[in-house]
Amino acid sequence: MNVVLRAAEAAAEHTTELPFSPVVFGLVAFGVLLALLLVTFAFRSVGTRHR
Repeated sequence: MNVVLRAAEAAAEHTTELPFSPVVFGLVAFGVLLALLLVTFAFRSVGTRHR
């Protein structure tokens, strides 16, 4: 049991820093989703065009 506790403590001490702030990740995700929405909106009437 002692070995498991030492391994858990060692894992808890080893943290990885994010390259950007979490807010930046949220803004990038929002921008990507907004771009996908605009692409989808641009092609909304392609199937109903007359030939």
